Amino acid sequence: MEELGPFRVNSDGQTLFRNDYAWNEVANVLFLESPAGVGFSYSNTTSDYEKNGDKRTAEDSYAFVINWLERFPQYKTRDFFITGESYAGHYVPQLAHTILSRNNNTNQTIINLKGIAMGNAWIDDNTNTKGMYDFYWTHALNSDETHARIDKYCDYFTGNYSDTCNQYQNQGDYEYGNIDIYNIYAPLCHSSGSKPGPPGSVKYIDPCSDDYVSSYLNLHEVQKALHAMQTRWLACRSFGWTDRPTTILPTIKQLMASGISVWVYSGDTDGRVPVTSSRYSINTFKLPVVAPWRPWYTNNEVGGYVVGYKGVVLATVRGAGHTVPSYQPERALTMISSFLQGNLPPSS
Repeated sequence: MEELGPFRVNSDGQTLFRNDYAWNEVANVLFLESPAGVGFSYSNTTSDYEKNGDKRTAEDSYAFVINWLERFPQYKTRDFFITGESYAGHYVPQLAHTILSRNNNTNQTIINLKGIAMGNAWIDDNTNTKGMYDFYWTHALNSDETHARIDKYCDYFTGNYSDTCNQYQNQGDYEYGNIDIYNIYAPLCHSSGSKPGPPGSVKYIDPCSDDYVSSYLNLHEVQKALHAMQTRWLACRSFGWTDRPTTILPTIKQLMASGISVWVYSGDTDGRVPVTSSRYSINTFKLPVVAPWRPWYTNNEVGGYVVGYKGVVLATVRGAGHTVPSYQPERALTMISSFLQGNLPPSS
């Protein structure tokens, strides 16, 4: 409701306006709240919330897709794509790997998986952390001295983070101050809750949108209309987490070898999982370039940049933060449309 969905919430926290650049303009979209306990999803067994992890999330997500296709069999032969952002750099490849592995079992539904796209994706602890602090320095968020000491004391090749390394990383986190690290140029929300205001515009993301969405999704009539269990809806919850690999790069490498389309896209104003992190991660594969770096366009403006490697595409989205469609909905729609069509974004 703040990104790629068909509606966003007005500042009154009670009404909606249409997103003209919603991704369901170009595909049928399923929004999956995962793992159980996120959003309106739930388990009848409370202890399940302390057993969540990467493996269980992949298994539960796969079970959802299979059961959904059994319920709506007219979609079984459709091309299937998976997208996600941030920690979905784990969820998306792991679900894709599970699907391809289970497709070998001829006794069950075959999912026609064609590709995956991951936005500002956390896929490798070491390269992602290095990319984050390099981004801080190159965007004037850290001092030369702190950056030099991070480089000196943090061994990102082995993942050896000494106390001295952690000290200077913490210093780097302190130095960037009170900004939205998920979009380093975005204004902050200075409201204490939803407030009446002018109708929203999809081309501008209100920094207080979190408040509006929370108010809307906690309306009794909205939860009833969504057939959701009556609850206090929260944007974030804490879970016990039982497993997570430090890198998902081997899984991505297997997916590339399978022949499905693999895209990594990156809003270039995100400081939490910045484009430098994505580049460092992809560069570990040492892949040949098949389509050299170039700008791509939306509405006669540069929408971002793209480079095609043998097996993976890296696309940036200019002026977008961590949640790409929030800040650049039109550019995001151009990018994802190209992904679905199997083409690089337009060159003019």
